[in-house]
Amino acid sequence: MSGQILLLSGPNLDLLGQRSPEIYGTATLADHVRAFEAVVATHGYTVHAVQSNSEAVLIETLHAARTSAVAIAFNPGALTHGSWALRDALEIFTGPKIEIHLSNPAAREPFRHLSTVAGAVSGSIAGFGGLSYVLAAQAIVALLNA
Repeated sequence: MSGQILLLSGPNLDLLGQRSPEIYGTATLADHVRAFEAVVATHGYTVHAVQSNSEAVLIETLHAARTSAVAIAFNPGALTHGSWALRDALEIFTGPKIEIHLSNPAAREPFRHLSTVAGAVSGSIAGFGGLSYVLAAQAIVALLNA
């Protein structure tokens, strides 16, 4: 198989490794991107990684993915809990979509328990720290090869 997978990262994820390491660990976003790339590359896929603190940029990137990507892995960050616009943009994409979280939102503050995007993705992987990115990559490959 071949094709490009969009690995999309939302607000504040550019500060991974510095921000709340007791929750998110010490690995940087670049570290997580490399781990994701390593898994999908062995199956012939490439990765287009985008991080933005802007909801509008994330939505535009999702729109563009309809013609450039075969799958999407997305860590929406805090926008997970309140962006219906991101959910709508995800619904338009017809390929496999995986929601990723380093921490387990269901075990955190009550406002984090709702995922507005969960209903628009193939599945969600959360709570495994950096392993969440590896598991998401494996899930994407499995869905693409199914």
